[in-house]
Amino acid sequence: MQAIFRLAQPLALLFAFVAGPADAHDHSFGTHGMVLFGGREALYASHLPLFRAPHDHQVVLQVRLADPALDRALRERLDGKTALWTIEPERFELSRLDPASRAPLQAFDAGVYEGHFERKGVLSYKKAGFVVERVLVYRQLDPGARVRAQARYLPVGRFLVKEIDSRPDVDHIVALEAAQAGVVTIPKAGLGNPEEVLKQTAPVRGTVYFETEDLR
Repeated sequence: MQAIFRLAQPLALLFAFVAGPADAHDHSFGTHGMVLFGGREALYASHLPLFRAPHDHQVVLQVRLADPALDRALRERLDGKTALWTIEPERFELSRLDPASRAPLQAFDAGVYEGHFERKGVLSYKKAGFVVERVLVYRQLDPGARVRAQARYLPVGRFLVKEIDSRPDVDHIVALEAAQAGVVTIPKAGLGNPEEVLKQTAPVRGTVYFETEDLR
């Protein structure tokens, strides 16, 4: 019996190694919708966060399309525009976008929508291949209620992305006429009309995305 056990144990371990990880996912596994924005210089994708798993991280990526022709076409269509575009990626673990991940996500497929993919957006490209070039922001959100006096906007190319740091909060992406060198700070009270307040310190072209309901 002892000899049989010694033979069977390695086989069982081998089976677990081969079969187990295919079905194993952490708490961040899901469909992680994102706002797609950018232009000729670069494309970016900003995760649509919530204060609960699996969406409880603010993530901003620099991406490109695997198909060069589609990459050029999308950059042209988005360049200089503030119209909302979103993507609905295949399911994956958001934790793989953590810069410290031991299995970083390097590429994924996604449907590309004009408008919000969950709110009557129009599917323009059914299965586009995206390549992750850089992770620009990866922050876990604190679900505890808190209020901060200042709102910080992070520069992302010719855009500003609001840092989500309170609850409730807003998810806000602003297009600029020219790239902004550093972080822009405005009073949190100014989020009632943030575009006008931001214009006092940055060359704002217009709002790409503004959402309050998902971050209550």
